[in-house]
Amino acid sequence: MTDSAVLLDDVDRRILNALQIDASQSNSELAQQVHVSAPTCLRRVKHLSESGVIERQVAIVAPQMVGARLTAIVEITLDVQAAERMAEFERHVAGDGAVLQCYRVSPGPDFVLIVQLADMPAYHALAHRLFAAHANVRNVKTYFSTFRSKFETRIAV
Repeated sequence: MTDSAVLLDDVDRRILNALQIDASQSNSELAQQVHVSAPTCLRRVKHLSESGVIERQVAIVAPQMVGARLTAIVEITLDVQAAERMAEFERHVAGDGAVLQCYRVSPGPDFVLIVQLADMPAYHALAHRLFAAHANVRNVKTYFSTFRSKFETRIAV
């Protein structure tokens, strides 16, 4: 997988758009939907996966249906921003299942995390194990979602 953009043609774009809406369909169904033969579709999807355009295929779970009712957006500022200390913090939070996303950002805080938890006691436990116990964390500012008006995973291609 590389960070450089892959050239996509119209068939690739149709496949990607269809898979972003429903990745559970069979290859035959996908091929029919995007108007190509099943072998062509299979070859294209394989190439899109091997080139890193398709990172992975997952099921999106409704958090509230599995007891994860609290969404927190957390800003983190570190004391020391050297590259190795930034990478250390990323490794530190990456291992926690409640942390769904971690972004290095600029300007402002060093990181923004998206966290999904059951409740406030679960947030307090997470804050202690990830932030309070980490010597390089200088500041933590947390926003709690009161309503999610949009959630989308599709990227325009």
